[in-house]
Amino acid sequence: MSVLPLVFTSGWASGVNAYAVVLLLGLFGVTGISDDVPGTLQRPEVLIVAGVLFLCEAVADKIPYVDSLWDSAHTVVRPLAGAWVGALLAGQSGSVPDVAAALLGGSTALASHAVKAGTRMAVNASPEPFSNIVLSVAEDLGVGGVVAFAMFHPGAAAVVAGVLLAGGLLALVLLFSRIRRFLRRRARRREARRLTSRPR
Repeated sequence: MSVLPLVFTSGWASGVNAYAVVLLLGLFGVTGISDDVPGTLQRPEVLIVAGVLFLCEAVADKIPYVDSLWDSAHTVVRPLAGAWVGALLAGQSGSVPDVAAALLGGSTALASHAVKAGTRMAVNASPEPFSNIVLSVAEDLGVGGVVAFAMFHPGAAAVVAGVLLAGGLLALVLLFSRIRRFLRRRARRREARRLTSRPR
């Protein structure tokens, strides 16, 4: 059962930035910092693709409205990544069935993705772009710090990830009105574009 904390933590982190998780775990394995990283994540092609996509996300994630479009496109990608990493970690350890680890990693990633996407909608309800940049940098640093911490202290890192997830879900409830304002504004923009593109 010892792999479950790492699966939970990587699932939470995958919901925030899946490419960073794959890249970090792979680098920890390649450099020999950790022996718990599956060989699949250490493959050069996996690291290259994860690195390129991480750079794309690092840019898109800091641009208002583009970040929400990126989140929408990753509603499936991030939970699948969490499930995939969880299954790989379980297969590496042999202590937990792959399916159980995939379900834990995927469901945790889906929950943290919902927190991230909802928070971005609330932030985009305000016109200034600086909060997007600050939030994106904080997310990247948080994912990097928690995943690195999990390599050496998986139990404590899982507690940190659980607290962050619970706090994020609570924040979603508190930010509901701002999220609804963002969705109404986006719906009005779509309707305006539809009316202007209609042939006269």
